[in-house]
Amino acid sequence: MLKLEHFLCNPVFRENVWLIRDGGAGVLVDPGFTNDREFAPFEDFIRRENLRVEAILITHGHYDHIYGVSRCLDLLGDIPVYMHPDDVELIGMAEEMAAPYGGCPALAFDTVDVVDGQVLELLGRQWKVISTPGHSKGSVCYHCPAEKLLFSGDTLFAGTIGRTDLHGGSYDSLIVSIMDKLMGLDGDTTVICGHGRPTTISDERTHNPFLQPWGEKEQDGIDWDGDGIELNG
Repeated sequence: MLKLEHFLCNPVFRENVWLIRDGGAGVLVDPGFTNDREFAPFEDFIRRENLRVEAILITHGHYDHIYGVSRCLDLLGDIPVYMHPDDVELIGMAEEMAAPYGGCPALAFDTVDVVDGQVLELLGRQWKVISTPGHSKGSVCYHCPAEKLLFSGDTLFAGTIGRTDLHGGSYDSLIVSIMDKLMGLDGDTTVICGHGRPTTISDERTHNPFLQPWGEKEQDGIDWDGDGIELNG
């Protein structure tokens, strides 16, 4: 059974860091830890649970989602950091992009390229890479069909969509990405967002004003209190 552990980072953007667990193994998504205070609960959890993290998944290269990658690698060891090549340039732009929001040190780490349609074998499950350019050129989502689980980064949120006014952003591309790549997934797919609460594909078809009209029958949404999530697997 999968369980999702939640860590909230970055006082400006309140970015969600997710740790996907299955027994003693894990996968980390978008580690945006900006300081010791934010990182400490994650480090304590890894050490207390003696968790072996297999990989880091990056949904896109904006600094609030990658700030803590190097720190995590120091703790977790030499594990792959999966990221779309079109966003690798954003690693070197972190200082510039963070300047209006309190600053950021220079970031540098190696990545493993992912492409649209690629399937990653992690935690004994298949995770499909879905390329969703629009919020950034190299934005991707990670979809686990067996668990009906989607990590959407900043592509899709509960009731809204990602901003498109940053480097490489495109509103038209984002809408096409969401409509063509995400809205056709099973309605009961849980969407784990880069900011804010989780949602479902069905809920976004029904309520998201950027994606109307769908006219799908309303279903119950996800009741989330900010803690981890247990999933049937």
